[in-house]
This record gives sequence, structure tokens and C-alpha cells, in this order.
Amino acid sequence: MKYMYAALLLHSAAQKVDEENIKKVITAAGVKPEDSRIKALVAALSEVKIDEALKAAKAAPVAVAAPAAAPAAGKKEEKKPEDEKKKEEEALAGLGALFG
Repeated sequence: MKYMYAALLLHSAAQKVDEENIKKVITAAGVKPEDSRIKALVAALSEVKIDEALKAAKAAPVAVAAPAAAPAAGKKEEKKPEDEKKKEEEALAGLGALFG
């Protein structure tokens, strides 16, 4: 991921995304660069228009927010049954006194 981040950083700074610049960014981050990974990344990005890829990623709907809301709703539902259970127990205790 750090190599991809380096490429995105270079792109956002309007710098050329090439092996030398990626190596400089990775080195500046305090990481020992791996030449094979850098060459593979540059080769993979040579045919990609980064601006278009970023726009497509921004336009994609994000489904992460919906599951995050579901657990909160689940917690509220858990509280209601506890209240109902307490009421049922109190009602049963009252009935027990009648027969008791």
C-alpha cells in the first residue's frame, strides 16, 4: 500500500509517477524501497489514467455507512426486551402471590 500511496502523493503534487520519484518518497518515509515492487507499480500504472480512476472511485456508492447504523439499532432493540422481561417477571411474581 505504501507504494500506491507514494504514487498518489506524487500524482496529487503534479509530479511524474516514475521509479525514481516513488523511490524518493518511500525513502523519505523511512522505509527501505523494494525495486521489484516499484517497477511493478510503475508498469501497472503506465496504462492507468489516475484522475479518471479517482473520479470513478469517488462516484461509487459507499455501503459502509449502512452496516454501521445497524448495530446501533440492534442495541436499542436489546434494551426493550430487557424492559419487557422485567415487566413479565413482575407480573408473574404478582400471580405467584395469588397462588402462593
